[in-house]
Amino acid sequence: MFDALTDKLQGIFSGLKGRGKLTESDIDQAMRAIRLSLLEADVSLPVVKQLTSNIAARAKGSEVMDSLTPDQQVVKIVSDELTTLMGESNVALPLASKPPTIVLMAGLQGSGKTTCSAKLARYFVHQGRAPMLVACDVHRPAAAEQLAVLGQQVGVPVHREEGSKDAVGIARRGIEEARRTGRDLVIVDTAGRLTVDAEMMDELVRIKEAVTPTSVVLVVDAMTGQTAVEVAKAFGEAVDFDGVALTKLDGDARGGAALSVRAVSGKPILFVGTGEKLEALEPFHPDRMASRILGMGDVMSLIERAQENVDVGDAKRLEEKVRSGSLTLEDFLDQMQQVRKMGPMSQVLGMIPGFRNVAKAKDLQVDDGQLERVEAIIRSMTLQERRNPDVINGSRRRRIAAGSGTSVQEVNQLLSQFKQMRKLMKQMGSGRMPALGGLMGR
Repeated sequence: MFDALTDKLQGIFSGLKGRGKLTESDIDQAMRAIRLSLLEADVSLPVVKQLTSNIAARAKGSEVMDSLTPDQQVVKIVSDELTTLMGESNVALPLASKPPTIVLMAGLQGSGKTTCSAKLARYFVHQGRAPMLVACDVHRPAAAEQLAVLGQQVGVPVHREEGSKDAVGIARRGIEEARRTGRDLVIVDTAGRLTVDAEMMDELVRIKEAVTPTSVVLVVDAMTGQTAVEVAKAFGEAVDFDGVALTKLDGDARGGAALSVRAVSGKPILFVGTGEKLEALEPFHPDRMASRILGMGDVMSLIERAQENVDVGDAKRLEEKVRSGSLTLEDFLDQMQQVRKMGPMSQVLGMIPGFRNVAKAKDLQVDDGQLERVEAIIRSMTLQERRNPDVINGSRRRRIAAGSGTSVQEVNQLLSQFKQMRKLMKQMGSGRMPALGGLMGR
């Protein structure tokens, strides 16, 4: 996420380190570099001009010029201004005072709108709500079927009408069904097009007038950069949407959409999609996103993911086993599966402050494929072998390698590293698992 922009900004800040004082010339030079980096990241030109102007004005003030650590102060100023640019604080999706809350989803075809609708439904399930999905995309083939499948995966009912082309009627009847069945939140998935056109906007306006939504959420693809900003402007002129959901943010190395869309549209970013899985949707926090852009991690989001995905009871039992030196490969497999629920390892580890710089310095490549191979090896073992790896002789290693689609060498490496890790943990008695990297072949 934002790797290209992060690398460039960190390079700029590194050039300021070690200086007892910064001159206005130093600041001007840094601002030119930041301006170029933001433009290369596909950030809107007016946004770049305003942002760098604000940073420069503060950087040339006493908080930098009189500081004993001027480089750190510049980083803080950039972080503050990025946070302000993206909205200062988290904006929650408003809920209706009288249920059901109605959320109207809009966006272009290909933006990930239908998947985002399902992700949002799952999010609200975990918030204690009882959502319903309504399939109003009557133009894209199999759109309703796709939503039905996704709804089943997240455990949310889907209202759809086979063969009907009356999107407005479907929306209206879906909300009636939600009221009748006691659902307190309705997410209406509407049709998209390849481009903004009059037909799409007319249908969207008619649906909005028919259902009177609590909120209209515009779904935009973060990877489209300034195009996403232009889409937001076009929708804003035709339909007064309330906020934005940025999808595919995990694949965005530049960050142009995230940094521009609020400033240009005047609407807050409500949610961001951080992966393909249905749980990969996060409320947008400008301060946390600024921290990620600057390569400073995101501890709060990491904690929230851990709280959602890691079982406290299992964690305590694991700690006891680590302290006693009785950790098994079965325990490790269970723990690894819980950690992987939090998202790709590269993304999870990237939330740890300083990890990105350490990984870069040591040329550490976090390979989720290696974790999959480790899991395959352990799953190819019998229960006895998982609990007591010492029984695994040569013939067993060959069988495990064949069953997991790996090599005997990889099996040997895993067993050797696991023994080393278990010995180290027993010595440390810390209850932590610092040797994940070792089991990844690092």
